[in-house]
Amino acid sequence: MSGAPPQTILVLSQVYPPDPASVGQHMADAAAELARRGHGVSVLTANRGYDNPEDRYPAHERLDGVDVVRLPFCSFGKRSILIRLLGGFSFVVQAIFRSFALRQVDAVLVSTSPPMASLAALIIARLRSARIIYWVMDLNPDQMVALGLIKPTALPVRLFDALNRAILRRAREVIVLDRFMVERVNAKQDVSSKLTVLPPWPHEDHLDPVEAAENPFRRDHGLEGKFVVMYSGNHGPSSPISTLLRALERIEDEPRLIGLFVGGGVGKQEVEAVQSSRIRSLPYQPLSELRYSLSSADVHLVTVGDAVVGIVHPSKVYGAMAVGRPILLLGPRECHVTDIIREADIGWQIDHGDIDGAEALLRRLLATPPEELKAKGERARQLVRQRLSKARLCGAFCDLVDGTARRERDA
Repeated sequence: MSGAPPQTILVLSQVYPPDPASVGQHMADAAAELARRGHGVSVLTANRGYDNPEDRYPAHERLDGVDVVRLPFCSFGKRSILIRLLGGFSFVVQAIFRSFALRQVDAVLVSTSPPMASLAALIIARLRSARIIYWVMDLNPDQMVALGLIKPTALPVRLFDALNRAILRRAREVIVLDRFMVERVNAKQDVSSKLTVLPPWPHEDHLDPVEAAENPFRRDHGLEGKFVVMYSGNHGPSSPISTLLRALERIEDEPRLIGLFVGGGVGKQEVEAVQSSRIRSLPYQPLSELRYSLSSADVHLVTVGDAVVGIVHPSKVYGAMAVGRPILLLGPRECHVTDIIREADIGWQIDHGDIDGAEALLRRLLATPPEELKAKGERARQLVRQRLSKARLCGAFCDLVDGTARRERDA
């Protein structure tokens, strides 16, 4: 346990496995590792699915040494911002009251799901004399402002920004995901002295690559002999896919090419509205099937909205890299994914709106020798093994949590 004294750690996250949302999966990995190191870890989360509130989970269970308590009336789906805010507010209120069921709270680990979870962390930390570890997965209200959903001068924006500055001041440790996010966070509150950049890790224990000939997912979904460009994950306004959809519509003369869009979110309606034999849509796949679905792609599409660089981190890139597939970035030339592509030569980049360029690139990919694609994918996988593995990054994250415990002890 790296010399850190055992602590009681409360994790606040609206999403948590078996919900497939990435934030919850990463929280679960960190919670399990902290429990393995000897800390007492409790999680407060929602009892319904974040993307699909029809999915219901047990009110209480113990997972990987972690005590998981699920709260009702915290997830009503994603039909509107108001619906999400209601669920988030309910989660915050219930989390504050349920925290008193814990005999002791030494630390509160909180992320940005829901965005107002930091309010619960601040109140619980104040009442229980606990320290805060703040894991910044995305930034709001920045995202809503960047997408034009709310004006930057609106009262809710000013209140949210005040909350952001408060949690940044109060947190003992602040973890962000990339260098662009560092700039955004420090512009709100200079936390350079306690800020660490750690990208999220792929879920490698579910992501062993599967060869095409041995992949039941390709067989079951009629993908044998096809060249599959896959987008897998949440289809949201921060990850626009219109440029690629328009390019796919133009390539009806290439029956080998398939654009496969897997997952959910409000943007999925745009996919399913397209009438093209080149485009297919599937729902989220269970975590147990992820290695098969991700491995069924020849190239993975990762999208980054021009306005949200440093606000939303494109974490889906790591799963694609872990299964050894090259990356097609639809996004700006300066963002975290372009950093990776340039460093390791693992893919290509196209700008939003460049439909001609997207079409030309897709046709070029169809003509690319398989061994060249495989080489790019293998370089991606090696980068995960060497620097971006779950063991390395989750371990480093938990070392930071342990470090706050040691400093508390030595103070």
